[in-house]
Amino acid sequence: MPGPQTRGPRRPLSVRGSRPAARLGGNSRLRIGVGRILLIGALLIAGVKLVQVQGLQAAELSAQAQKQRTTPIDIPAERGSILDRNGNQLAFSIEVRALYILPQRARKAWDEAHAKDEKKYPGTYEDRGREMAKFISSTLGPEVNGEKTDEETVYQQLVKDISYEVLVSEAEPAKAAKIVEKFPAEIGSEYRSKRIYPNGDLAANIIGAANWRQEEKPPTVQGILGLENAQDNVLAGRTGRRVVDTMSGDDTLVIPNTERELVKPQPGKSLELTIDIDTQYAVQRMVADYAKKSGAKNASAVVLDSRTGEIVAMANDKTYDPTNFGTASEDQKRNTAVAYSFEPGSVNKIVTAAAAVEYGLFKPDDVLQVPGSLKVADRTIRDAWNHPTVPMSFTGVFAKSSNVGTLLAAQEVGQERYAEMLQKFGLGRRTNSGVPAEEAGQVPPLNQWSGSTFGNLPIGQGLSMTLLQMTGMYQAIANDGVRVPPRLIRAEIGEEGARSEKQRPDGVRVVSPETAKTVRQMFRSVTQSDPRDANQNGTGKQAALPGYQVAGKTGTAQQIDQNCKCYSQSQYWITFAGILPADNPRYVVGIMLDAPTGSQFSSSAAPLFHDIATFLTQRFQLPMSVEQTPFVQLQL
Repeated sequence: MPGPQTRGPRRPLSVRGSRPAARLGGNSRLRIGVGRILLIGALLIAGVKLVQVQGLQAAELSAQAQKQRTTPIDIPAERGSILDRNGNQLAFSIEVRALYILPQRARKAWDEAHAKDEKKYPGTYEDRGREMAKFISSTLGPEVNGEKTDEETVYQQLVKDISYEVLVSEAEPAKAAKIVEKFPAEIGSEYRSKRIYPNGDLAANIIGAANWRQEEKPPTVQGILGLENAQDNVLAGRTGRRVVDTMSGDDTLVIPNTERELVKPQPGKSLELTIDIDTQYAVQRMVADYAKKSGAKNASAVVLDSRTGEIVAMANDKTYDPTNFGTASEDQKRNTAVAYSFEPGSVNKIVTAAAAVEYGLFKPDDVLQVPGSLKVADRTIRDAWNHPTVPMSFTGVFAKSSNVGTLLAAQEVGQERYAEMLQKFGLGRRTNSGVPAEEAGQVPPLNQWSGSTFGNLPIGQGLSMTLLQMTGMYQAIANDGVRVPPRLIRAEIGEEGARSEKQRPDGVRVVSPETAKTVRQMFRSVTQSDPRDANQNGTGKQAALPGYQVAGKTGTAQQIDQNCKCYSQSQYWITFAGILPADNPRYVVGIMLDAPTGSQFSSSAAPLFHDIATFLTQRFQLPMSVEQTPFVQLQL
């Protein structure tokens, strides 16, 4: 039988080799377990955070991120036009583009691109600048509205070491688009608007001026003078909104071609005026010419439609270019026809004539014994020519412009009724015509009249009015005694031609139709001429128009001498107001000359009325009067 099996040496019992191995294996499992738990916990936390970020907070965080890289910018609305009564444009806007570059950014981008791919981006940034400058100049030409766009000028702008540079402010949109398409990474295009005045200085004192204001928020075309300013809210429209990408840290530096429109702008409304462009042109030129011939400091004329009170023309001798209004003087910018008050002189005698006829005190052929002078309180009033007491018809008193005869009639009217008649004619308060900068004039209230006041007012001294107010007085007589407050704006025109007529102002009854007709007939004799007897000549015979009856009145008012604070003996306001035709009124013309001197045209505005009336008859094809003006005995 086999012997005992031989075994290898045993380890001493004191050496427990397997126990340490067992202990080591347990620690590893523990650590792995703990590690797994920690990893799972971390994953759970990350998952919860991911769900929170991508789900619950996604919209909020997205909006915050969007705010960090985009900037909202307002879009200016297209400005409404200004039109004459026949739709001819007096002012309108066109779109232009400002081309700009961010030179520092463009240089950095080019250098980085060149470093990565020299073949695709060859040369230096200066070489790129030469290429851009050549294309821009060839596309735009050497100059755009006074801004130099020749190749060298543009190149110097492109390579400036600045963050932002406008290359040109008023480029044509199509040309600007061509340039941006060629260099989209460097050149940006920004919307702008330019105000156009196709007729130059025509009616500039009324229309005013507007231009692009980059400093406004948002930048836009803004009215500065005249109607452009007074009606800015109507013309301007409502701004829109767009979003653009901007340079970090500067919301004003728009990255080219990053615009996105959100809300479209609403265009402004257009204004249709009562002005007739052809009449305005003719009257404006005639007034300027007559101011030169007469030596007047200022001259103005107003033409009203006698039935509606609409302002057909309003012209001053001084005007300006609305596109360059910054170089105009205050006199050039002022609308003298409404923003200048003066003493009207004898033109104001129509108030006395109307009141005396309305209250049944005088008839046209009544005879007054008119002395050469009349004492009123502490003043002695004289006629413009020396004469003894002479018999004059009531018509003759006004045709020959007798101060004394007018005061005799006014005394019969009385102060209270006379003051009331001044109010009915609309004096002492604005007409609310819609013409900007209108003054109210000044009429002393009855309770402040002194003893000599009633010796001044009936002959047109001691009160002041604008030319528009003066013309409006005669409109009331032309319109059968109803004064219709003058107006300038006929309608507002919205999108797609939607038209909103401005309500015509209510008329004010001044005198009866019979009185108005009688006064018109009386004042026809102002233009009467008798080659056989100078005593039968009216003061405005030069205003007569062959084939038409003309009613009107001349005026000469002394100005105040600032040295003595008294009436001057050499400086006058010369005025004229006339109705055409007197037998079937269609138009009323008012004229004012400020201190004319030194020529044969200095003493009367009647020749200017004749010229304007001649144009009106031709322009509007007025039929001739059926009868010639009858001859009236003025002085017996």
